[in-house]
Amino acid sequence: MIITQLRVAHTPLALHTPFKTALRTAHEIDSIDVYLDTDAGLIGRGATAPTLVITGDSLEGIMGALLGPIQAALVGQDARQLNRLLLAIQRSCIGNTSAKAAADIALHDLFAKWLEQPLYAVLGGHKALSTNMTIGLDTPDVMQAAAQKAVADGFDTLKVKVGNDPALDIERMQAIVAAVPASTRFRLDANQGWTAKDAVNVICQLEALQLNIDWVEQPVLARDFAGLKYVTDKVGTKIMADESVFSPQDAFTLISDRCVDLLNIKLLKCGGIGPAQQIADLAAIHHMPCMIGSMMESSVSVSAAAHFAASHPNVLYCDFDAPLWLQAAPQGLSYAGQRVTLTERPGLGLSD
Repeated sequence: MIITQLRVAHTPLALHTPFKTALRTAHEIDSIDVYLDTDAGLIGRGATAPTLVITGDSLEGIMGALLGPIQAALVGQDARQLNRLLLAIQRSCIGNTSAKAAADIALHDLFAKWLEQPLYAVLGGHKALSTNMTIGLDTPDVMQAAAQKAVADGFDTLKVKVGNDPALDIERMQAIVAAVPASTRFRLDANQGWTAKDAVNVICQLEALQLNIDWVEQPVLARDFAGLKYVTDKVGTKIMADESVFSPQDAFTLISDRCVDLLNIKLLKCGGIGPAQQIADLAAIHHMPCMIGSMMESSVSVSAAAHFAASHPNVLYCDFDAPLWLQAAPQGLSYAGQRVTLTERPGLGLSD
């Protein structure tokens, strides 16, 4: 099964509600779909999206990497040689994790289609997962209303965006907690918005309120590993790395120095399912649980992340609500409240 062509298509996807974090506000995403054609008639599908403030990858850069070195590494090769080609993708260029992820996803989709199995089954997993719902950064009253809607829609775990104002972040949490059931669980995400000392101060105040907080994600700047460790050592709440962990090498440092308690793996950060597997395996060896999350991206790449999450025993948590922010209906996975169900169709279960 020889890969004959790599094709790309840029499709802007509108959000029904602006997505706000401490780093950016998004009104739409620039989805880039990737297609791997073969002489057997099978087509592998992948996708990605630029998140410049996190990955540093632009739309133009992603397209250039896909149609340049990544295409050169794949066209003419036998798609059944999965592991060799996954390595070829990673070695095709430096950085460009968003582009690499799209090609990696398309190759996995193609391989599972060749085996006539859903990807989660090829990876040795199951098909049912649960996700949190994100409450975007806004005023306390707007976030309170969003939290109430999320709970009404069937979510008992909320990922709350904070990070641009420590004092206001406390007010945001107080407003949300006052309006949702006492059993609701929270995952706070500061998106690098605090200093280490501010993070400790805010988290200690929240701990005094005895809220159901599972963890606080990325409280300090991405490369401030010392700051992460400072926060982790000073508070009782678990700390999760997100923007700090792009690669297995990042994961090794974070784990070895015990900078955090958990890792958030994203395919577009690390370069696809192949590197995600390496990070999750490394974390498992050191008994550090992982979450699989996503950027604001299409259901194509989120489906791939979900298939991987369903397959790895060290992935204990999921953040797969991005497709629910889009005006377009999800592909490849379905939602019933917080429950996410994967398709039984071959590969990612997408139409070609």
